This record gives sequence, C-alpha cells and structure tokens, in this order.
Amino acid sequence: MSGIGFTLNGRAAAHRGEGVDRLSRVLRTEFGCTDVKVGCDAGDCGACTVLVDGEPVCSCITAAGRVEGRQVETLAGLRDGDPVFSTLYASFLAHGAAQCGICTPGMMVAAVALLRAAPAPSEAAVRDALGGVLCRCTGYRKIIDAVRGVAAPVAEGGGVGAGIARLDGARKVEGREVFGDDAAPSGALVLKVIRAPEDHCRFAFGDLDGYAKEQKLDLILTARDVPGKNLFGTIPGFIDQPVYAEGKALFRGEAVAAVVGCPEVVAKLDLQTFPVTWEPILAAREPKAAKSMTEFHPGRAENVMCAGFVRKGDAEAALARADITAEGTFETRFIEHAYIEPEAGFADWKDGRVEVYGGTQAPNMNRDSLAEILGLPVEAIRIVPTAVGGGFGSKLDISFQPHVALAAMKLKRPVRMVYSRSESMASTTKRHPGLMRVRAGATKDGRLSGFAFEGTFNTGAYSSWGPTVANRVPVHAGGPYAHADYVARAEGVHTNCVPAGAFRGFGVPQAAIAQESIFDDLARQLGMDRLEFRYLNALDNGVPTTTGQVFDGAVGIRPCLDALRTAWRGAMKKANEFNAKKGVLRKGVGIACGWYGCGNTSLPNPSTIRAGITVDGRIVLHQGAMDIGQGANTVIAQIFAEALGVDVRQVEIVGPDTDVTPDAGKTSASRQTFVSGNAARLTGLALRAELLRRTNATDGQIAVEPGAVTVTAPGGTIHHAALSGGGRYAIEAAETYDPPTLPLDENGQGVPYAVYGYTAQMVELTVDTGLGTVTLDHIHAAHDVGRAINPVLVEGQIHGGVAQGIGLALMEEYIAGRTDNLHDYLIPTIGDVPPITSHIVEVADPHGPYGAKGLGEHVLIPTAPAILSAIRHATGARVTRLPATPDRVLAAIRAACEV
Repeated sequence: MSGIGFTLNGRAAAHRGEGVDRLSRVLRTEFGCTDVKVGCDAGDCGACTVLVDGEPVCSCITAAGRVEGRQVETLAGLRDGDPVFSTLYASFLAHGAAQCGICTPGMMVAAVALLRAAPAPSEAAVRDALGGVLCRCTGYRKIIDAVRGVAAPVAEGGGVGAGIARLDGARKVEGREVFGDDAAPSGALVLKVIRAPEDHCRFAFGDLDGYAKEQKLDLILTARDVPGKNLFGTIPGFIDQPVYAEGKALFRGEAVAAVVGCPEVVAKLDLQTFPVTWEPILAAREPKAAKSMTEFHPGRAENVMCAGFVRKGDAEAALARADITAEGTFETRFIEHAYIEPEAGFADWKDGRVEVYGGTQAPNMNRDSLAEILGLPVEAIRIVPTAVGGGFGSKLDISFQPHVALAAMKLKRPVRMVYSRSESMASTTKRHPGLMRVRAGATKDGRLSGFAFEGTFNTGAYSSWGPTVANRVPVHAGGPYAHADYVARAEGVHTNCVPAGAFRGFGVPQAAIAQESIFDDLARQLGMDRLEFRYLNALDNGVPTTTGQVFDGAVGIRPCLDALRTAWRGAMKKANEFNAKKGVLRKGVGIACGWYGCGNTSLPNPSTIRAGITVDGRIVLHQGAMDIGQGANTVIAQIFAEALGVDVRQVEIVGPDTDVTPDAGKTSASRQTFVSGNAARLTGLALRAELLRRTNATDGQIAVEPGAVTVTAPGGTIHHAALSGGGRYAIEAAETYDPPTLPLDENGQGVPYAVYGYTAQMVELTVDTGLGTVTLDHIHAAHDVGRAINPVLVEGQIHGGVAQGIGLALMEEYIAGRTDNLHDYLIPTIGDVPPITSHIVEVADPHGPYGAKGLGEHVLIPTAPAILSAIRHATGARVTRLPATPDRVLAAIRAACEV
C-alpha cells in the first residue's frame, strides 16, 4: 500500500489504496464524486470522463497511480466556478441537450476541454472531441448545437406549447442527478448473481453453507430462499421466469443463485469457485429448431408462447384480383437496449417493510411483483425510483429488485447491487428478432388490393412482454394505410435465448421494415413516385383501420407526407443529377411511414395524478409517471399548470414513490403524455374549479400566496379566499384517466387504442458501391403529435428515436453468448447521426390532453425502412436482413446486378 497524492477539483487529495485501482471507483467511493458515472468499466461509453491536467480521459480505465501529482477535474469541480461551464450549462438547458442525464457529465467534461482550447469550434471539431462519449437518448444533434453555442429558441410562458427547459434539467447538467448506483448508503452489503454459462443446462449445487463460511459471506440465495412465488413477469397468464432457476437454466445468463457480503469480500471473490456443476443439454436459439423440442413451459405446444391475429375482408381474394403483386421475406435480429446506465439499486428493511431504490420504468408493477415473490402484502413494500439512465422498455421488467429485496429482508440491513455491462447484456431483455413474410397487391391506378403478413418472433426463454408484441404487431403490420382486405398473423416462439421484451415499438418497427419495403416494390412496378403512392393509400378520417376503427378528425399521416413533399422533390432531383455521373458513389432518397397506438392494446390503462395546495401557498403535484429522459416531469407539469391556470414554475413535483404518489402506470407504449397527461389535466381542472368555488368566482387569473388564494376576474374584480386546514393540503384533488378502448373479437376487430400517432420520414444518403458503406447525409422527420406540449422536448424525442433507428438499420446486432460489451456491440456515435430536420405536425386528437398524442415510440418506426428505401434507390439493391452492414449491402448490390 502506498499513498497516491493528487489534486482533485482544486484541493489536495490522497488515495491510500492500490495504484492499479480504477480512478473512477476511487473518485466515487473515496471522494464522493458521484458525478462521475460508470457505464461500462471498459472505456467504451465515456460517461466517466474526467480531466487529468486538462485532458479528457476515461477514468474507468485509468489507474489511480497514473494521476499521482497531477490535476484531476470532475464535473463537480467545473460547475463550481469554471466560466466555460457556466456558458455551456445554459446552452445545454436551452437546447434540451440532456435527456436521461447519465452521459451528460461525460459530455460536459469533454466539451469544457474542447471549449477551453477552441471557444468557437466547428461541428467537425465537436464530433471529434465528443466522439468517445456515447449517448443513447438525444441523437447527439442538440449536444452539437449546445457545444457550438447555436442560438436556441426562447420560450414564452410555461404552459402548453412553450418549449421551456426541462424542469429536472439543471441537476442533470450539473451532475447532481441521483441514479441507481449513486443512491445506496455507505455500509451497504454488496450482492452478486451467479448466472448460467450455457444456453440450456442442468445444474446442481455443492456445499453452499461451507462455501459461505469459507469465503466470509453473509448470505447465499437460491430458489429455496424465495418465501413467496419464485416467478416474475409482466402479463397475467405469462408470469413464467424464476428469480432463481431450479435445477435447469433455459438461457445463458439466467440467475441461479446470489452471494452477499461486505464490499471488500465480494470484490475479491472469484465466482468461478462457486460450488455449482453444469451439465449442458440440447439448446435451440432459433424458433424453427425450438418448435421441434420439448416444451420449455407446460401447455405451450411447439414452444409457441402465443399468437396474434387480425383479419378484415378477404386478403387472398384481393391479392388474386390485383393487377400487380409484390412479396418478400425479411429478417431482423436481437437488438440490445444499450442504455448507458446498467441496472443498479439497493434495498433496505425498515420497520417491517422492504424499501427498494433504483431505476425502473414501472414502480407499481415492481411493487406488485415483489409482493408475490417475497410473500408479503403490497403495503409492506415501497418502491422509491431513482433517476433512470435510459430504459427504452427493458427497465419495465424487474432485474436487480428481487435479489436485493430478498437479501435485505433476510439480513435486515441494506444490500446494493450494480450490474456489470456484460451481465446487463447477457441477462436483460432485447428487441424481438423477427422473420416476416409480406404479400401485397395493387390495382393499376395505384390502390392497394390485398395485404398479408406473417411474422414469427423469437421471444427467448421467458415471456416478458412477448404477448404484447404478438398482439400489437398484427394491428400495426399494414402501416397507416387504408386496407380493405387484410390479414396479419404473428406468433412468439420460445428459444434458449435471453428473453426478448419491450423495446421502443413492441415489434412495430420490425413489421414496418417488411411492409414499407414491399410498398416500394409496388410503387416501382407501377412507375409511381414512392411518396405519392403512400399518400394515395394513406389512412384518412372516416376510413376504417385494419381493426374496423374509424376516426373522425385525428388522422395525421397525410399532413406528415405533405410536410415532406418539398424536401422530397428537391432531394430526388439532386440525387438523380448526382447519379447521372455514373460514379462509384451513389445518392439515394428513401421514404417510409409509421403509426403507433398509444397505450395498452384493448386493455385497461388507467393513470392517476394527485395535487394539492398547502396553507403556505405551495402548489404540489404528486407525479408518479416515470421520467426516463423523455420529459414526463416537465410535460405533465405543463399540462397540469395549464389546466389550473398558473405558471408551471410555481409547481413543485413530488415523486415517483409508491408511498406518496398514486399509480400513474408504467412508462411504456408512448402513454404518459396522453394518459397521465389527461389525468393531470383533469386534476388541474378539478383544483381550479374548487378554487373558483371557494372564491365565488366564475373565471379569472389565479394567484396563490401564503394563507390565501386570489382570483382576478376578466373585468378586474378581485376575489379572495383563505387557505386553512390541519392536513397536508388546504385543497387537494386526484383524478384518473383510462383511455376508451374495446376488446378485439376473434378476427381482431375492435377498438384497440383511443389514439394513434403518425409519422413519415425521409432519408438522404450516399452508398459506396465498391465498399458497401452507407453515409447518411440528411434525415427529415415529420411527426403528428396532436399538440406539441413542449416543442423542445418533442424535437429531442425525434432526434433520439431517429438515432436508434439508424442503429437498427445499419449496425446493431446482439449475438447471445458473444456480445457482452459496448465495443463489439455498435450503437450510433456522435459521428453517425446526420443533420435532422424535424417537422412537427399538429392534428389535434379529441381524446388527448389539449389534443396531444404520444411520440416516443413512433419516432423509431420509419427510420430503418426509410434508410433501406434510400439504399435501394441508390443501388437497386433490396436488403432483407438487418443490419445493413457493408457486406450485406454489397451482397444485395451483386444480387440486384444479376437479376
């Protein structure tokens, strides 16, 4: 042991441990620098970036001994007086350049280093300086603008329609946000999970008690220690995944046991010595092979988890009479969520209750699941979510929660856990791979005549959100178009792969890839412009959807296409002129559309929001909707404030916390703005009505102050009422909203969603036909959001979703058992996302709060098919298996040349 002296944020510091200790760990654990975030421990994500003698380094791969005698600066030091930080801070807030906030400290630190050297950097310089920091939320474009100091729009007021800075933005940009691994108290024990090393295997334990004693562990957990049901899941009837497998593991990475001990013991523990033996058995990673194997779950013949079906008219007859037809088979693979924050949190036992802290998208679902697992009443469990460093669907499922909850319950003391990057990638849910066949026809005048879709989705070893995918896909598989004769089938099949679950779109992005490509085929055969073909067949008001639902004023797909028309014509002209030169480089322009139903499919989907006014004049909003970066804290507060009639900056937000906030439902299916927003609107209106009643006013401007409320009527008359009461609130209200839907019948006919959002995107790109490489030049994204509650946050969602669509199209493929880090698994970097022009379309929906529709999932849907459309326009090559890597693009080009 030797002391290592250095300067930390301007003060002398000394590390008394080993020189090979990771600097990131030293900074976080010894000096409390939780602004240094750790996402990979491999130098891949850059979240842990700090400055050493002014130069940015990844502190997770920097040995503590390397900083002896040197200056170390973290974001916490920069925010306390650095003039460059002050300017950058304001710019990040104004542009909405921080969403979930987990990567923001790394971005800010790297940007400060750049701006110290180059106060007015070019875009290329920003890309180069920040290229080592990954972001999964923002799409990078707002970060580039913020660092370059591009002027941001100034919001007027704070109500609906105002592009104000996110209300929780300051703590993200300052690095004060508390994520799962930041929250655990000192002295907490550490838990590590033992996971299966094979796709399918039997296992047996040795002397666990002897091992625990020998290694000085406090506890070893296995299935025998689960006091309630050793199962979890998300959909009733499909709760099938054990907390700890019992004798047999169905996928590589499945939990079989856990060890708990003090940090020093667990850190030195070699889990390879854990007393367990493994016996590999026959496994199947693909649905076709799995269908011939013994059932993994009783009653699921051929390992088919479930199937979805929608039929309208007679698709086969329509295809037979069509003037032209097109068909194709398309394949997508597993996609990793790749949020920068791995799963992390802790649990404690307090006064006979289990309290769990950490990142989640569904606190009330977590609570209900833990009650079943722990054998406790729901009232004995409290979920206190921390900030969530990206979720995108996977953090709907429980992960660390049952492990730490069981340990805390048994040991009666706090227990913490943080997943390693490889553990996160091996064991948490993925986007469903899909094998899809589409057939479609059209008449010679361009009208659709028959559409048939068949999809098989690899749902992995356990169900997770697989039933949602299997049932949502058939509703959406035909896209936002008018289909008179339609049939769609989808099935989820169990395999020995990591479970597939929710991932931004629940299978709709996969289906759109197939459907939109076939529509390009039809337009090509007809000699029609691809945009005009879509416009001709687009769904419209008064036209039944594939489930027979009719909207009377909220269908926005044609306005989205109209928004792209000018850019489309210009891009096509430019590409055709470039390609006339016959070089190795070819320009392409692509287009695709999408739609997405907000909320659960034909199921109850309620959300409750509560608010109150205190005697001392504070307006408090109990907001239980999880904000995972999309902006729910801000948008829901804006809706509430608009309804109440006050400035949003007067509103204090409490929650989420299952003890103090009502159930606002899960953050998924693009439901929070629509569903929780409606609940917030109703709550605000109820509070306003009570204030007007108490002041004997019929309308007016509300002002709340200590002890009193004042309403200034339109004519200038002032009404007063006292605020009094012995409870927490002098006045309070709580309202619930549940979207009006109806069940689907045996043919999938009914009212699955109260509202859909619509989108059309256009891509300009360049293909090197010699190398197969694709360079994105520009993306136009038109989105019907009903009403843009906050345009800055809307644009941020558009950019982030487009970036994930780029990854789906061009680079991302998770391979079970092989992909376990963010170096081999490629996600878009700051250099991969081109300029994005956002076209915000507002076709108000009568069900939405102030007309608003959901957005989060919609954005991802058309990006990949638009990219494939552009590749085909450039080269004539149709890529049918994603991602469209250079080798696959080259193979498709060669195949097209041989036709």
